[in-house]
Amino acid sequence: MSNARAAAVSARGWLRGIRFSWFAFVMLGVIVLAVLVLAPTIRLYTTQQQQISKLAAQNEAQKNEVAKLDQEIKDWDDPDYIKAQARDRLLYVMPGETSYLIIDDLPQAPATAAKKVSTKVQQRDADWSSTLLRSMLEQPAASASH
Repeated sequence: MSNARAAAVSARGWLRGIRFSWFAFVMLGVIVLAVLVLAPTIRLYTTQQQQISKLAAQNEAQKNEVAKLDQEIKDWDDPDYIKAQARDRLLYVMPGETSYLIIDDLPQAPATAAKKVSTKVQQRDADWSSTLLRSMLEQPAASASH
């Protein structure tokens, strides 16, 4: 009991030995005030920076989409592109050409029976840890020839 009491008296003596001046109290107050003033501002700044980067990414994606659509418009101005699209999509042919349309020219794929999954749990006699250790220590045959 006397050791605990001596430690408590020693701690009190240590705390009483600490002296703060008015300057230290004022500086501590200034630091606390600075933290209270700057914390919301910094949080707002980081939030705005995240929003700016998100909007910049959206803007870049929209620019890419506009460029893609502009290229598509330029493609539709080309008469050869229009002819190719009419042949592919609408199956049009030029005058004098004959169109042949083959439907289902591939034979039916043979139906394969699904393999049954075993419901039994299989047990292995080998110890997996020794197999793993052996695989790390032994040199593979393929890399030995290099």
